[in-house]
Amino acid sequence: MAKKKYYVVWEGLQPGVYDNWEEAGAQVKGVHGAKYKSFASKSDAEKAFKGNYWNYAGTDTKTIKKSKPELEKMGVILDSLAVDAACSGNPGDMEYQGVHVRTGQQIFHVGPFPEGTNNIGEFLGLVHALAWLHQQNSPHIPIYTDSKNAQAWVKAKKCRTKLEPTLQNAPIFELIRRAEHWLATHHFNNKILKWETDKWGEIPADFGRK
Repeated sequence: MAKKKYYVVWEGLQPGVYDNWEEAGAQVKGVHGAKYKSFASKSDAEKAFKGNYWNYAGTDTKTIKKSKPELEKMGVILDSLAVDAACSGNPGDMEYQGVHVRTGQQIFHVGPFPEGTNNIGEFLGLVHALAWLHQQNSPHIPIYTDSKNAQAWVKAKKCRTKLEPTLQNAPIFELIRRAEHWLATHHFNNKILKWETDKWGEIPADFGRK
């Protein structure tokens, strides 16, 4: 039997705490910038609703998170950036963010944009992180991603999406164009590393909406 979940909607048609996805989903479907997350208990959900979404956006509420010392012992480089994307549908509203692994500080957040895909978001997140580190003159700080596709696309300097351009997703394809141009005109030494979710839990930049 599936465990019951509670859903917090911070930004949507009707913010609040819901005890089923049918009602919660109706508050966020089609709402650009909607902010929501599931919790395992009603008390946790009610506490979260009183707080700020960004205090919970990159956390895993379903399993106990490993501490920073534990991650470091397992080989994670804490002085690094982690990037991740979220997409409500395929295609759907897509956004991505970058987080400093040691501190949990959000370095950037972009979107959401309509009619995108998760793979595109992962790719754009990596390039954004590379460009940011380039501006910071930090060529030795690695970047973690849980997307093999994004790693391959950055290596190829090409976003190999099969998504068709439309008027609605034109801003996304403009970001892709700029990202590919940056990759073609810049050299970087930052390592792009695979985040081992099975060993380490969700990547620190995870939006926590699973």
